This record gives sequence, structure tokens and C-alpha cells, in this order.
Amino acid sequence: MDKTYIVPEWPAPKNVRACITTRAGGVSLAPYASNNFGTHVGDNLAAVESNRKVLCESLGLKKSPQWLEQVHGVKVVNAKDDKLVRTADACFSTDIGQACVAMTADCLPIFLCDRKGIQVAVLHCGWRSLAKGICAKALQKFNSAPEQLMAYLGPAISQKYFEVGVDVLEAFFKSARTPSHADAIASAFISGRRPLHFHADIYELARAELKSLGVNAIYGGEYCTYEQSEKFYSYRRDGVTGRMAHVIWLE
Repeated sequence: MDKTYIVPEWPAPKNVRACITTRAGGVSLAPYASNNFGTHVGDNLAAVESNRKVLCESLGLKKSPQWLEQVHGVKVVNAKDDKLVRTADACFSTDIGQACVAMTADCLPIFLCDRKGIQVAVLHCGWRSLAKGICAKALQKFNSAPEQLMAYLGPAISQKYFEVGVDVLEAFFKSARTPSHADAIASAFISGRRPLHFHADIYELARAELKSLGVNAIYGGEYCTYEQSEKFYSYRRDGVTGRMAHVIWLE
């Protein structure tokens, strides 16, 4: 695998493969420099297609990955090898060699797999999708119980740079399933400098959500897309910018 990619450190079955792209590599020019995978951000489409082609070749993917038109919703689709872009914020697969892809530039990507290596999924979790229940929707696609699943939290914006309004806090509290879930949500917010503003820890919010659903094997969550500017794209930092790709598949 290309050394410019990040390989998640989690105890997934050997036939579960996953990678996270960085800004390194690729042919996109500034402000998308240089390994942008988003076709919706204003980049030259030929450059994006070149980046995607190199990605597939370097990962040895024979089937067309499932690219998504992400809308900050909770829809989860079955990944297919038909070159169609589907409108959803998550996709899953049980087919050997069929890659699932999510793109981010501050939002949280979540990889999911079962311990038997039969099914994989990837989620694009902005705060709206996370609060609306995209994790629960994705878990419904698995035949295994949540206790038999594991999750990896990919690069996202850290709490230090993720200031939100009270509407975000309220949205998560409305989603709380139990008092302990509500407590975990509360601990993911600290007061901001402005009145009725908070700094949200999207990693902790995702952990709280997954644990409330029965998933306890949770890994990752150590990066900051905003702060690590040479490695990651960040919409909140730059506005006009590219997108990383988060790819998972079965071998």
C-alpha cells in the first residue's frame, strides 16, 4: 500500500482492508493540493479522476468503488460495482473486492466491520448525521450483534477547533437513549468563549453513540484535521479545499 496513506490501527480480521488518504500524492492544484477526491468542491474534474484512478490501482481494487453524494443525512446504501454515485452518507458491503468510500474534510469518518470479516461499512458523520442516528442505521445492516462489531474513528476536527452553537448540544441531548448516554454527551462539550457556544468533541460523541448501541470495541480518534494542515484537508480552516477518501473493503 502507498506509504502516503494511513492504515487504521485496529484488530480487524486480516481480510478486512482499510486506508485513509492524506493530502500527499495526487495531481490537484491549490487550493486542492494535491490528492483531492471530491468532485463537488470546484477542483478540475480530470485531476480528481486521475487521483481516484491512482488510488484504485495502488490498492489493487478491481471493482469500481462506491462513491457517494453526501448530504449530512442518515441513509445507508449497498455498495455496488456499477459506477453509479449514490446519495447517502454511508455504504456497506459483503462482496469481496467491493470498496466502500466516504469523503471528509473535518467531519468524522467511521469504519465498521464484524469480527468474522464478513461485512464492512464506512460512515460520513457530520454532527447532524451523528445526532440523527446514522450509526444506528448502519448497525441495522449487520447480521452480527453490536457486541460482535468494531469501529475505527478516522481523522476529524478536534474539540479545540470545533466550536458550535447551543443547537448542536440540544440536538445530541435529544438523541440520548439513557441517562448514562446523556452523561457521556454532556462530557463531550465544554464552554466556548462566546455566550451559548461550546467546543464539541466529535470523537467522544461518536464513542458515546456507539457504546449506547452496544459497540464497545472502538479505536482511533487521535488526529485533528484542522491542526494538521500539511496532512489533512479542513473545511472549517480553509473553506475552499479538497476531500480525503476513507476506503474499506473485503479481500
